[in-house]
Amino acid sequence: MSVSVPLQLRELGVGDLLDETFRMYRRHFLLFAGISVILSIPTAALYGLALGWFTTGLQATSDASSFGPVTGFLGAIAAAGLVSLLILPFTFGAVTYAACQSAIGRPVTAGIVFRGVMRRYFPLLGYWLLFNTFTAYVALILCVAPLGLWVWGYVTWIAATPAMFVENIGLGAAVSRSRHLVEGRWWRTFLIVFLMAVVAYVVRVGLEAFLNLAQGLVGIVVSPFIVTGITYGAAILVGALVAPITQILIVLIYFDLRVRREALDLFQMAYRLSAPPATI
Repeated sequence: MSVSVPLQLRELGVGDLLDETFRMYRRHFLLFAGISVILSIPTAALYGLALGWFTTGLQATSDASSFGPVTGFLGAIAAAGLVSLLILPFTFGAVTYAACQSAIGRPVTAGIVFRGVMRRYFPLLGYWLLFNTFTAYVALILCVAPLGLWVWGYVTWIAATPAMFVENIGLGAAVSRSRHLVEGRWWRTFLIVFLMAVVAYVVRVGLEAFLNLAQGLVGIVVSPFIVTGITYGAAILVGALVAPITQILIVLIYFDLRVRREALDLFQMAYRLSAPPATI
């Protein structure tokens, strides 16, 4: 079990937040990346199977009335969607919880992370379904105005998940807490999230370029079915490697907002000064 060094609380500029995000990711890379990749494997495998099955089935049959490829595709898609739903709290909460634990100097292990997320499983599921997944699909369907509304809501409630873990509060209280912390600093928070999204996109494109090269070489010796499945599955795994960047940043944004609004750094300093000296 590794004990983390507590985050040195202070007001962080945009550059400091980005630097600290990558520093924390490097410090716990195996844990953060391992959690994210492991959680993405079932969905990646099922979606890859569905796409490969459908593509190869259409190429292999000339019978337009054959529903074999379509049935297999829909079945795999349904299974992938169900698995994604069941692990949704872990997908968006596990790395966040680990980053919270690391920031406050508590031990971080896979078992601790699993138990921590399970204690907040249903509030996390409700949060991501209500405020993110559902509103995102509505925004995409109805286009511009709802999309802007979703962006506003995403930034406004961005600190809800860390607040659940750090302050041990429920969904409603966490949403209100996040809105209070972001109030008056919405545009700054939006700018930070936007810049990190650009950085994460560049990193993801770079990783996918290497994977595409490797898949092109593999495609010479294996069937199109395998290549198609590997291509889509690998894209999901690359996304899993990049996802912790945003989740760690959200935790740092939460602590930075508390420092700016509540002078949390002064409380940390006072606690350290009042602590008894270590004996040698």
